[in-house]
Amino acid sequence: MLRFIAARLAGTVPVVVVLSLAVFLMLHLTPGDPVQIMLGQDATPEAIVALRAELGLDQPLPIQYLRWAANALRGDLGNSIRTHEPVSNAIISRLPVTIELSIAALLISLVIGLPAGIIAATHRNGSLDLAGTGVALLGVSLPSFFLGILLILVFAQWLRWVPPSGYTPLLQDPLMNLKQMIMPALALGAALAGIVTRQMRSSLLDVLDAEFMRTARAKGLMESAVVVGHGMRNALLPVVTVIGLQVGTLLGGTILIETIFALPGVGRLAVDSIFARDFPIVQGVVLFLALVRVLSNLAADLLYGRLDPRIAHG
Repeated sequence: MLRFIAARLAGTVPVVVVLSLAVFLMLHLTPGDPVQIMLGQDATPEAIVALRAELGLDQPLPIQYLRWAANALRGDLGNSIRTHEPVSNAIISRLPVTIELSIAALLISLVIGLPAGIIAATHRNGSLDLAGTGVALLGVSLPSFFLGILLILVFAQWLRWVPPSGYTPLLQDPLMNLKQMIMPALALGAALAGIVTRQMRSSLLDVLDAEFMRTARAKGLMESAVVVGHGMRNALLPVVTVIGLQVGTLLGGTILIETIFALPGVGRLAVDSIFARDFPIVQGVVLFLALVRVLSNLAADLLYGRLDPRIAHG
């Protein structure tokens, strides 16, 4: 098992390196000068040259990237060009909001997707199956930012049930936190709920007519006990795969959702830093999201063995 984990982690290193290199080059090749943004339009040429030398932006791009990568290996992601705050501190301080949003979206997707998939599979080709499949397709098709705007329009502007945006810490006011987080979590989790519904339905249909399911029915077990106790365990493996692959996408989706709902998370930090051309912050956020995707995929692989002991990692 340890050899498997080490091999998977080693295999992800080139992926993270290529991704960080691509982001580094794209940011530096776009128009605009971050030093000019920092100093303003009235800055003298001498001040611009001095600040560029201080930040190391006067060095060739390969040197800048190698210096940044070497520091990142030591845990030093640099300092923000705008605020001079360490990048790691900036990410960590905003991480609780993003984690809360992602967990809430994941819970919503599971609460909706798993029962909907089971109901659709056990009522194959019926009205409930068609309704569940249609809703799942709608959830997958609607972009999260568009769904977020619709939710704000309906529930915040027309019905005035919840505030349109903002964030209150959970421990400070749990009720207000729930009101402010329900719409962004639903907008972010709708697509994953549709994916989980379709995968759960497909996986459960594959095992409903299996021989071990017929044996369980022949023993006199109730159909609900057969489906939940025997079918679910085997049908969950592909669902776990999908969820593991989608966790990174879920975190990436927080960039737009946090911006729409004015949530002070890592996603909004990335957007603000892109507009301000704050290279260290953007690079740090991208590296963080890449590592989360890698670790989520690894966690899904390891969970296979817990759900099905026949699977061995060699």
